[in-house]
Amino acid sequence: MSDDDFETELVDAFESEFDAGAETAATAAENAAAFREDFDEDLSAEDVLDRVESHSGDFEHRFDYAVGDLADANDDCTDSREYRIAGYDAMAADPNQGF
Repeated sequence: MSDDDFETELVDAFESEFDAGAETAATAAENAAAFREDFDEDLSAEDVLDRVESHSGDFEHRFDYAVGDLADANDDCTDSREYRIAGYDAMAADPNQGF
């Protein structure tokens, strides 16, 4: 499956199955394709959709958790924020976060 087919399949599913807006669905699909290119060339759209489905909440949170799951399963990816919709937030750099 080419990256274009991968992204198209994800955009369609994100919009129809998870009620994501067109712009959010496109961003998520691009991020998933970038993760695939960088870390897991065998990653299928179905794998991504299964991960998103396994979480609850709004689409953005579900997708971000799914990306975290994919990164956790890949020894080479130590920071998945680049691939999440939320990206790098201010809290990530706060040394007191979680205390």
